[in-house]
Order: sequence, then C-alpha cells, then structure tokens
Amino acid sequence: MLKRGKQMEQNAFDINTLQFDEKGLIPAVVQDIVSGKVLMLAFMNKEALQKTIETGKTHFYSRSRQKLWNKGETSGHFQTVQDVSYDCDSDALLVKVTQEGAACHTNHFSCFYRSIFNKAVSEEAKVSILREIYEVIQERKRELPENSYVAKKMNEGIDRILKKIGEEAGEVIIAAKNGDPSEIGFEMADLIFHMWMVLGFYDLSPDIIYDKLISRRK
Repeated sequence: MLKRGKQMEQNAFDINTLQFDEKGLIPAVVQDIVSGKVLMLAFMNKEALQKTIETGKTHFYSRSRQKLWNKGETSGHFQTVQDVSYDCDSDALLVKVTQEGAACHTNHFSCFYRSIFNKAVSEEAKVSILREIYEVIQERKRELPENSYVAKKMNEGIDRILKKIGEEAGEVIIAAKNGDPSEIGFEMADLIFHMWMVLGFYDLSPDIIYDKLISRRK
C-alpha cells in the first residue's frame, strides 16, 4: 500500500518493487472510495505514479498520445487520491479516489456503464445518481437557465428552499402512513432532491454527508 506525501517517505516504498511491463507501464484500476464503484482502467509509468503520489491527483500515461496526462485537466473532473494499493504479483494498481463529476469522457460517472446482460437499471446508475443530481444543481445555479426550477429556487434564497424541505418532509410522513411503496419512494426522492439543493446553495459537496455516514459505520 502506497501513501502520498510525507507518509510515502516514511514508508520508504521502492517504486522498483512494482512489475512494470516491457513498455514500462502498469495497469491502474480506479475506484470511487465512497460508492466502491470501479470508475476506469488506465496505465501508469513510473513518472505518472510518482506524480500521482506527490500531487494527490491521478496522473496516467496515454499509450495513444505517448505522454503523461492529469485526469481532469481539461474537464475539471479531477480525482483526489485517497489510497493506492498493489496486488500480490505487484503488477497492477488499485487507486481509490474521490471523484469530482464524471470519470468517463462520455459524461457517465464510470467508464463501465454498459452491461453485457442488459440490465434495465445498472448498478452504476444507482450509485452515481446522487452525484449526478448535485452536478445538475450546480450547473443550473451557475448558468441560471430560463424556466429552470433549480435556478428559480436559488434566486429566491435559502429560506424558500428550506420551506420546500418542510413541505416535502410532510409529504414523506403522509406517504409512510399510507404505506404505499411507490408513494413513499416518490416523496422521499423529492425530499432528497431539495436537501441536495441546500448543498448546492452553499457549494458543499455531498462528501460531507458520505463522510459522516461512513464515520458512523463503526
């Protein structure tokens, strides 16, 4: 296991311990640390790995362009490195990250968004939907498009958003008392959406919620 910064120096990890292929590359599987979803597969050479450790942002080696690249340098969808592990044969890396926006150039959260078995709702869609909602809210807040509900509420201010949360919470209570699964799901989705608008209003990442929940797991 590799740690970045001073921890790396203390561990005195020798990068030559890793088994790079004949082209000087090693595959790196990138995983979202919150959802556990595999985001992408890329390759690193020694320089890319060193930059990843030193900067805390993922760097890879492009086999087609034959050059280093920093994930997010053009899209703004950076990956903040939390941990790097290597397998039993020392010939593959697992990079755990906090993902900003979408990992895939197609704007999907994960590059692995297609299923051979054609499942109606992929697991990728389930684990990424809350992040996608947040990204949309932030986009609407920045661009303030006409006829946008989010833009309207952002302009009205936090009190109006909080009022909607109170209304939606009441709807959840009624739905739960009625015991209708479809109604419960619908009303809870509305409540979560408006809670996410509070995050967007204050430019707070959903990670502050995920981190709290993870800390309570013990």
